Order: sequence, then C-alpha cells, then structure tokens
Amino acid sequence: MNVLLWHVHGSWTTSFVHGKHRYLVPVTPDRGPYGLGRARTYPWPDSAVEVTPEELRDTDVDLVILQRPEEIDLAAEWLGRRPGRDVPAIYVEHNTPKGDVPNTRHPMADRDDLLLTHVTAFNQLFWDNGGTRTTVVDHGVVPPAVEWTGELDRLAVVTNEPVRRWRVTGTDLMPRFAAVAPLDVYGMGVAGLPDALTAAGFPGLPVTGHEDLPQHAMHAELARRRAYLHLCRWTSLGLSLIEAMTMGMPVVALATTEAVDAVPPDAGVLSTRVDTLVEAAHWLTEDADAAYRLGARAREVAKERFGLDRFLADWDRILEEETCASR
Repeated sequence: MNVLLWHVHGSWTTSFVHGKHRYLVPVTPDRGPYGLGRARTYPWPDSAVEVTPEELRDTDVDLVILQRPEEIDLAAEWLGRRPGRDVPAIYVEHNTPKGDVPNTRHPMADRDDLLLTHVTAFNQLFWDNGGTRTTVVDHGVVPPAVEWTGELDRLAVVTNEPVRRWRVTGTDLMPRFAAVAPLDVYGMGVAGLPDALTAAGFPGLPVTGHEDLPQHAMHAELARRRAYLHLCRWTSLGLSLIEAMTMGMPVVALATTEAVDAVPPDAGVLSTRVDTLVEAAHWLTEDADAAYRLGARAREVAKERFGLDRFLADWDRILEEETCASR
C-alpha cells in the first residue's frame, strides 16, 4: 500500500520504511520540518520516495501516518482528503507527556477517527488518551553493521540538545561520570557541551561532543566505547539505546520510564541512585570481562524484543486492520 508519512524522527522512520510498502515522504524546496524528504544520514530503501505537496493531490494514498497534531490539517490541504474520514489515519506518539503528568491529555484524546499508537507501554500509561483507541508497537531497529568491541576505556552517550534540555537529558549528571572515564557524547546540539559544562562550574572535564555524525559512523564509534550511558530522566525509550544493546554494549541507565522494562538486570545496571550508576561505570571500565557478559545479554534481549522483523510484522498487521476497517 501507499503510506504517507513525514520525516520527523530519523531512527524510527528508518525502521518503518524498511517494510514492504511504498512510503511517500513529503519534500519542500526548503527541506523544512514539514518537507524534510528522505534522510541523508540514515540508510533508507528505494521504496521511500519523495513527493511534493503538489504531487500529493493526484497520488493514491491508502493510509496516513500522523506524528504531529498540525499534520492533520496539512494532510487535508495537500491531499484534498481528510485523514481519518476520507483516508485511514494512524497517529504515532513518540514522546512522554509533558506538563501536568500524569494528567496530561493527549492532543488526540477522545477521537473516533484514528488509532493512537504509542512506542512504549509507559507512554500509553502516562498519557491521558481519553476514549481514543490506543495500541503499543515496541521499537524495532535496523541492526547496526558493527558489533561492540569496547577496547576504549571511555563511556558513550547519545542525546540531542543536551545544553538546552539539561536536566531532562541528565546533562547535570555527566560530570559525575566524566570523573570515572572520558565521556563521548553523540547527537545534535552537542558541540557546545564542553563549554556549557565549564560555564556551569565544571571546567576541564574529559567530555567531547561529536556533532550529528552519520548513523553508520556513530555506530562504529559507539562500538569501541566500554559502556553506554542512558541518563535521561524523562524520555521515551531512545532508539540509540536499543541500537547499542543490539551491538552488544553493556548499559548503565537511570531506572526511569521504559528503560526499566527494556533492560533486564543481567544486561546492564539500572538505578535511580546516581552513586550506584557511577560505581557501575567504574566497575565496567575496570572489568572488560564483566562488560562483555552484560553486553552479550543485552544483544540477546535487543534482538528478541526489538528486532526489525517483529516491528515490521506488528506494523503490517495494524496497517491492514486499519485499511480494512475503513473499507
């Protein structure tokens, strides 16, 4: 079938477009947030094709994937058809609620014209979805092309905008871990992190920001670090965490949101006590054999629960159910 979706979250979309369908990705001349087009730093198959707003009016679309509230009106304008009424629609919620948690109402609450799909059970639980039909499709990842070696006694973090988001991303906790081993931070908006930590009263820390590397290059660098740090206080389950586990990296993570369910005790160390996590980071940098044992279990768990085949099979079922119900 022809599935219309915007390029919003690179890693999630990379997994989604590896299915058996044709994926129509809007592109605009400025490649702005509503016309980003195909990814340039992720490996996308040829079945993900760019379409302009003008082309969409005359394009067959079997189902629309929505990821932002404003996409409903945008899709109606570009298609000449109303999502949920004239063409089946599924809204994918990637994020944890914000504001008055756990009373935050979802913008798609109490609708009867779409299916609200969450990427974690934690998100489904904490959003107030009202009477809207909901389901959960756990993440799935394209297996990284490299496997963990961990030969560098360094710790790795993948996060976006750690300076602006600070406590949300656990940036304030990074100095504790940088005192154990050098910290390599990958993602968008990380280049200014060392200066920001200095300004916050932590000068001279062995923290290096690696700005927005292509996915394959980031994976290659991650695989050489001893352990993966997941320091986000309030977040959906990051795909980079799952990718690290799939490579065989041991995990040191805050025991918050979905990470508690995703990382079993024999695949990493989870706690809300930062002292415990700092001790775990020290242990893994000193004991490569222990890191290997935890990482091997992490790989098993990730491949079983977050494999791409399972993810795509779940989505095939939902897409078929929604289009059949519409007919």
